[in-house]
Amino acid sequence: MFESLFVTTDNVFVPPCVPVPVFPPDDFSSPLCLLVSAGNPAPSSGVLARLDIAYHFANVPEPRHPAFCGRHRLVDILVIALTAVISGCKSWEAIADFGVTNRAWFRAIGLELPNGIPAHDTFGRIFAAMNPWAFQQAFTSWINGVCNTLGFCHIPIDGKTLRGSRTPDGTCLHLVSAWAVAHRLSLAQVAVSDKSNEITAIPKLLQMLDLQGALVSIDAIGCQKEIAKQIREGGADYLLAVKDNQPTLHADIRACFAKAEASGFEGVKCDIFVTSEVGHGREEERVVTLIYDPEGLSTKEEWKDLHTIVEVVRKRRKGDKESVEVSHYVSSSMVTAMEIAELIRNHWSIENDQHWVLDVVFAEDLCRTQDRNAAENLAWLRKMVRSLFAQERDPCSTRTRQQRAASSPEYRLHMLELFGEMSA
Repeated sequence: MFESLFVTTDNVFVPPCVPVPVFPPDDFSSPLCLLVSAGNPAPSSGVLARLDIAYHFANVPEPRHPAFCGRHRLVDILVIALTAVISGCKSWEAIADFGVTNRAWFRAIGLELPNGIPAHDTFGRIFAAMNPWAFQQAFTSWINGVCNTLGFCHIPIDGKTLRGSRTPDGTCLHLVSAWAVAHRLSLAQVAVSDKSNEITAIPKLLQMLDLQGALVSIDAIGCQKEIAKQIREGGADYLLAVKDNQPTLHADIRACFAKAEASGFEGVKCDIFVTSEVGHGREEERVVTLIYDPEGLSTKEEWKDLHTIVEVVRKRRKGDKESVEVSHYVSSSMVTAMEIAELIRNHWSIENDQHWVLDVVFAEDLCRTQDRNAAENLAWLRKMVRSLFAQERDPCSTRTRQQRAASSPEYRLHMLELFGEMSA
């Protein structure tokens, strides 16, 4: 008569904050399911198995007063929010509505929901009360599981402002993030009050990362002696863009390249790599020149293990118009010009593969969450979903995956299982 049996535990006293194993369905028109625990046999084909997802968020501290934690379980709230964002929800209202619409499905995968689906205000309050660093730690095992599949890791660091978080005083939440290029994965984020404070936020971000064997690339705002030292002491190499915020270093680098070019690089240990591209009616040529162990840098000893200076000349032609752009970098690495060219280009994958997707697909700048903790936690949730989608091998877009998750319970379960497999 039924696909499976649902077991109830009516009239059993349960103290606050103690989970009840099974709950009756919200309406008896939906199929009944047996919740399968580790000690029970697997369900027959076509029946949802219980997803033991609680351990993913087991270490997230309960932000509520004990008197209020019994109404809705924290793990239920976090799983609903994660699944809703996977399915394309962009606000607390949408997350709560998604939970109500899929209430029977959430119970089928093991959520207890002792008082149904929380209201959108409850989601907002809990994410506002939750410590952002502690919330990030809930995803550490999954991030490590992904990163352990590859060796060398290129980690670009860059900041992004959440425009929709603007408060009445005119300030917006600004987040500095670390991104693993090869894995297309967010590693960590740190919030700062405004962009000028990235200089103080980057050291905090670096402290959160295991840098051993990696190469860290940062735009000119992160070109600081102490940051270079911290990266080297963490066991990584650095590649830092140099602009006029370091006037002495920048002038010395330009003078060093000018002198080397004037002599035809005679007696200079160097490497040159040239590429050219044609597309969209534009021709671009890049000349990447490295000088190893450069001489003439008056502040060289202040930059820990500075072994290489880099000059990149980009010539662009479109019709009868031509432009030339020159950029400079310092690095502790002794790799080739071709490898440096790839690293410089891949640095901007944090913009193209993460920030652009967050704005265009996840509509991050349209999110009006103003509470700093709530906005930061929701931003991290988006980044984790973006990273989770990137681990899939089929060539679907992020938007297509969201639509598939919204309409397919099987695909939603697959995404949660993918998160679980790499967290184990």
